[in-house]
Amino acid sequence: MDHVNLGRTGLKVSRLCLGCMTYGEPERGNHPWTLPEAESRPFIKRALDLGITFFDTANVYSDGSSEEIVGRALLDYVPRHQIVLATKVNGPMRKDANGRGLSRKAVMAEIDASLKRLGTDFVDLYQIHRFDPHTPIEETLEALHDVVKSGKALYVGASSMQAWQFAKALYLADRHGLTRFVSMQNHVNLLYREEEREMMNLCRAEGVGVIPWSPLARGKLTRPWTDEPPTKRAETDAFGRALYGTEAADRAVVGAVETIAADRGVPMAQVALAWLLRLPGVTAPIVGASKPHHLDDAVAALELRLSPEEVAALEAHYVPHAVAGF
Repeated sequence: MDHVNLGRTGLKVSRLCLGCMTYGEPERGNHPWTLPEAESRPFIKRALDLGITFFDTANVYSDGSSEEIVGRALLDYVPRHQIVLATKVNGPMRKDANGRGLSRKAVMAEIDASLKRLGTDFVDLYQIHRFDPHTPIEETLEALHDVVKSGKALYVGASSMQAWQFAKALYLADRHGLTRFVSMQNHVNLLYREEEREMMNLCRAEGVGVIPWSPLARGKLTRPWTDEPPTKRAETDAFGRALYGTEAADRAVVGAVETIAADRGVPMAQVALAWLLRLPGVTAPIVGASKPHHLDDAVAALELRLSPEEVAALEAHYVPHAVAGF
């Protein structure tokens, strides 16, 4: 497993990041498809065995139980210094008026709550889960700066938002001498490439590491196209259904992945992930795993090199999409 710098920082992260939204108690939160602790731990262990050292979760996943499960497993399996642990803040955690968002009050309360659930004194990367239009970005930046200066986080990152919003945040951090975002967790895959228009270029210019979420389009790029929900998650994942439509062009993109995978004799997931890994600026796609072969396929994609002709075939059918994911 290769390790690379996260953006312009000296922090080394594995070329793949294990996304941990899949791991959480199903009865907590609104993700009934998640795996409880006993079923989650083998996937975390397998990721470590494959050389993955970068793990991403969020306070809102399964009402905090994802952080609990991930924290316990990682600290049972490896020394804390061997992993890069990331979590996120913004989503609703309580019903009171300040139980969500990126106000100073929310950020300060949620970093302490996340650390308690994770069982650690600090996170390596603390990320804003989305942009908060109800809080001045200066207030959020100052709060995050204080989180870093207190030692509760080493770096801060951001997730899906408009490129102008991210550019403003970077500018204000520089102007006021505040801790700068070092990473962008955004929505990029063969079925959704709108981030290539502005955000990806901004991140490259500013030295921000890109760690895309949903690199396999909620599984749509891993199997032949079907209009029927193929999994329990697909049946209940309302957010996922909002991300992808049924356009003929999308079907053609999936068909191209299927054809190249068949020609190569590899799973479709490897082809789709190999395409993403070759994009300039991409540091570590965030991959999920709920079946044993998911992690093995993801790691195998690191060695798959697509020809220019294969890349052209994969990209030929894409059409502009409405902005989705934030």
